Amino acid sequence: MDRPENIQRLQPGAPARVLDLNGDLRTVADTYRSVESQRLVILGRAGSGKSILAIEFVLELLATPSSSLRVPVILSIGSWDPVTVTPRDLLVDHLLRDHPHLARTTPEGATLAAELVDSDLILPVLDGFDELAEALRGPALEALNSTSHPVVLTSRQDEYARAVRDVHAPLVLAACVELADLTVEDLAEYLPRTDRLGHSLGSRGATGVWDAVLDELRVRDTPASSRLGQVLGTPLMVTLARTMYSEVPGNDPVELLDTASFPTGRHLEEHLLANFVPTVYRHRTPERADPAPGQRNHDPAQAERWLGYLAHSLTTGAHERRDLAWWRLGASVRLPMRVLHTALIGGLCMFAANWLVVFFAVSIGYRPFVQRPAMLEVAMFGLCSAVVFGIAHSALAAVGRTVAVPTQVRLRLAAMAPRVEHRPVREILTRSGVGLLGGSVLGVAHAWTNATFRALAGTFPRADLISAAIQDTLVLGLVFGLTAGLSFGLVAAFEVPVDIAAAATPVWLLSVNRSTATRQFLVLAAAVTGGLAVCGHVIVGLFQQVLPWTMVWPLDAALLLGAVGGLGGSAAYVLALTAWGQWLTMARFWLPLTRRLPWDTAAFLDDAYRRGVLRQAGAVYQFRHIRLQQHLARVHGRSGRVTSNVKPGPRRRASDVRASPEGR
Repeated sequence: MDRPENIQRLQPGAPARVLDLNGDLRTVADTYRSVESQRLVILGRAGSGKSILAIEFVLELLATPSSSLRVPVILSIGSWDPVTVTPRDLLVDHLLRDHPHLARTTPEGATLAAELVDSDLILPVLDGFDELAEALRGPALEALNSTSHPVVLTSRQDEYARAVRDVHAPLVLAACVELADLTVEDLAEYLPRTDRLGHSLGSRGATGVWDAVLDELRVRDTPASSRLGQVLGTPLMVTLARTMYSEVPGNDPVELLDTASFPTGRHLEEHLLANFVPTVYRHRTPERADPAPGQRNHDPAQAERWLGYLAHSLTTGAHERRDLAWWRLGASVRLPMRVLHTALIGGLCMFAANWLVVFFAVSIGYRPFVQRPAMLEVAMFGLCSAVVFGIAHSALAAVGRTVAVPTQVRLRLAAMAPRVEHRPVREILTRSGVGLLGGSVLGVAHAWTNATFRALAGTFPRADLISAAIQDTLVLGLVFGLTAGLSFGLVAAFEVPVDIAAAATPVWLLSVNRSTATRQFLVLAAAVTGGLAVCGHVIVGLFQQVLPWTMVWPLDAALLLGAVGGLGGSAAYVLALTAWGQWLTMARFWLPLTRRLPWDTAAFLDDAYRRGVLRQAGAVYQFRHIRLQQHLARVHGRSGRVTSNVKPGPRRRASDVRASPEGR
């Protein structure tokens, strides 16, 4: 840590007092308040409880009134690129992502999020410094040292020490505390309490499952006991050991002292990590009246394979992520496949809408366009729509926006009420511009599809074919473009921000987004259907007044064309370009079809949370520890899937899953 006189912000020559930073989980907030600089580094081994300590620290600060007006905010900084993003911008972006209402601007033009940060009203609690890429830790520490604002930083000791050596300075003005390992006395107080089977035998002289191990640890005169004591010095490994040996009859922790099977501490850790998932997914008799359909018995090897895929998906991209968000599950699929997925969805939706409208027209006796060339034209228009949607997805990929985030809105017809916050005008204009461009391209494609089939059918004089095609291109491009632009702008104007950080569970946010997508479809379908008829009538009328063109826009044909565009375009947008649609088509269909995820993905994630493999962090899931995530991802990446020879009874040893040499 920095020098005591710097931490206490003393004048030159003033004597520094001795810093008393000793304490425990219940006093970490008081320890922080005793640091004059309000900058603190929390160090600890992997699995020592740094993230839990950070959460308790934030809760304690919020629960206890203090003179400071700063609001603590936890940020996982494993994906932070300090070369391109400053600490201030990192914090502002985090606030804007989780609290969209802070995007409102002040009279000076700054967002409320930026104003809060610049006014020193936010205390950033930066969790996971060690999760940064090794080459970025030095620049990250330098970026944090460029400011003296209060901050709390958590990291493993070795990674932080290397960064300090690289930049030749610790986190300036910061005090430092280090989480101590659990002692044998701590283990003796806790582990026997988890052995409920031994206690239930009723005899005071009964031997508990942990007694022999604890006796060996108290002696600590053998390499095996010393090594095991070091491994069980963190809460993570104690939890894994308790799950494996206290909760499963017949498992004997004495095997952890076997130096032949576990020659190093790393082998012991990998053994506990490798057997955690098979242990929690061992067969259990389900309750007869279980209200949760997802809580069922999964084959341990199958569950491990699915969890391995989820863990591996968090490693895609430039940085490893912690948040397992349901709306990002499809991002693990390769980009060409995602482009094809969007194209197929768009083409199929437009094709299905075309046929649905044709059958409706036939059922009411309207047959002018129901002819053989028109039937082929339906298929051609679907193909053109697929190309347009594929190009749109490729364009989004070029700017890094292929993954849709949950619609941070609830669609309300009362959105124009004076107390309801509206979408920014820039967002409305952006949506209108995207709709205008996409609609224009689709209109042009429709015009030339018509011209092509007219030429093939010979129903139009060849001399006038090019002129008619140009007229249709101009008119349909404008009609489709204006209709789509106005419709998307209308939907954006009727949207009300929703605070994602306030989402109680991922399932709740998924339900809200599903309702929003349904309303978007209904509003867009109605707006596009009516808009094509009205815009077409207005534009054709204007052209007839200024150009010597003979054009007609009959209302009945316009409504049918509008129904095709409204139903097909709205369905394609919702299914291919919204978070809920991508979840439905990718996570609920494509990934289960390719056996990478179960068919009921949401229920599986909730079941994994209830079993303790995942934890909830608001609207997202996280693996209960980064070590477990890295273990599953590493094994999955090495074998293409997590191969398991673990049945409900036998267990995997360290030789089955090779110990990782990197020691992360």
